[in-house]
Amino acid sequence: MRAHEAGALHGNDAAPTWLPYPSDVNTLIDGLWSRTTRRTEDGAVEVGGVSVARIAEEVGTPAFVLDEDDFRHRARAFRDAFAEAFRPLAGADVYYAGKAFLCGAVARWVEEDGLGLDVCTGGELAVALRAGFPGERIALHGNNKSLAEIRRALEAGVGRIVVDSLDEIDLVDAVAAELGLRAAVMLRVTTGVEAHTHEFIATAHEDQKFGLSLTGGTAFEAVRRVLAAEHLELVGLHSHIGSQIFDTGGFEVAARRVLDLVAQVRDELDHTITQLDLGGGFGVMYNTQHTPSTPEALASGIAGIVEKQCHELELEVPHVSFEPGRAIAGPSTQTLYTVGTVKDVRLGGPHHRVYVSVDGGMSDNVRTALYDADYSCLLSGRVSEEQPEVVRVVGKHCESGDIVVKDEYLPADVRRGDLVSVPVTGAYCYSLASNYNHVPRPPVIAVKDGEIRTLIRRETEEDLLGLDVG
Repeated sequence: MRAHEAGALHGNDAAPTWLPYPSDVNTLIDGLWSRTTRRTEDGAVEVGGVSVARIAEEVGTPAFVLDEDDFRHRARAFRDAFAEAFRPLAGADVYYAGKAFLCGAVARWVEEDGLGLDVCTGGELAVALRAGFPGERIALHGNNKSLAEIRRALEAGVGRIVVDSLDEIDLVDAVAAELGLRAAVMLRVTTGVEAHTHEFIATAHEDQKFGLSLTGGTAFEAVRRVLAAEHLELVGLHSHIGSQIFDTGGFEVAARRVLDLVAQVRDELDHTITQLDLGGGFGVMYNTQHTPSTPEALASGIAGIVEKQCHELELEVPHVSFEPGRAIAGPSTQTLYTVGTVKDVRLGGPHHRVYVSVDGGMSDNVRTALYDADYSCLLSGRVSEEQPEVVRVVGKHCESGDIVVKDEYLPADVRRGDLVSVPVTGAYCYSLASNYNHVPRPPVIAVKDGEIRTLIRRETEEDLLGLDVG
């Protein structure tokens, strides 16, 4: 018998055990909201000195509201924490993972704040180059790079191409030969370490599409081939173990396995690998069940791991780099919605479900449907004295699984026209946005010092129809 599309979520009105009953349903929970978010005297939420009521009036809803001060503070915090922790060793660089969220303004912020930029498609590379991002501070990822993407990256002088397969070694070597240059490459290796997270974003176990496996000698063979290639320069190894990781345990095992390969290359090929990229995947707080680490704790913990493993293997400590994306972009942004239908569905006996429908949904946040992600939300346009009630916030799309927030407490008097904010939507929400049901994608606006600036404009029906040339 086929399961209901909403799965185990269907027909259960009890609050999950991790969701605490709020003493005040109007409270902004620490850790969920960006650094300038607060409630004003009239009860409305304000971010960057701008009330959500003003945003709704001037920009409309739904809208991604990015706190510029928060984003840039987090970027600098990671930059400084890793620089300080690895200063006694061989140093460290931080690359912002553009796949989390990228636009021209963000690329410029990242460049101004001294981070590198990690891109994984020709489109992301195009955004970076148009923003004037220095090519030597760009890393190009991707498990299936086209010849055009490789050529454009080399012509732009990217600092490194992260090679993902044996076939790609030949492709990059051929394009570099055609252009008359040597391409700086890193080899992405899979260590067999699986991050403790949702299966589809745990990217280091063996049964997956990314990287060169340490098992069976594939990664070692890749090193041998790159060293033998006339137009390639091996600058280091790359390892990424997953996403939404809250501690350094997985990094300890992964680093050891990558460094074992470094030692093997030294002993058997007489070559010293001087750089190591340990990826990103640092977790954020989406709701009260999450307890992310600080940049300082992550940096010091990983620095200790790398130093210890290198000492045991009698290796010089390599220069290390990291690629946080979600941990910078995620908490900086909230999505502002307007409530439409509020429906109390009686399920028989005492059971019922309150559905609060908003004017967006899985077209602007598919992570709940894709990853079973849990989000929080807040009545943001006003405060209420009514009792808290567990609701399910859903979108406007023709899917039973179109759920934005599976379970959260909102005031019992939530009604049509209310403003609701969902925090921590800065990573992968706009990046994964679609036009499902021909719904135009929302804008991304930046707020700072009482000013609103559009980073990405709202799509229109004209935009959608303009692509339909049939």
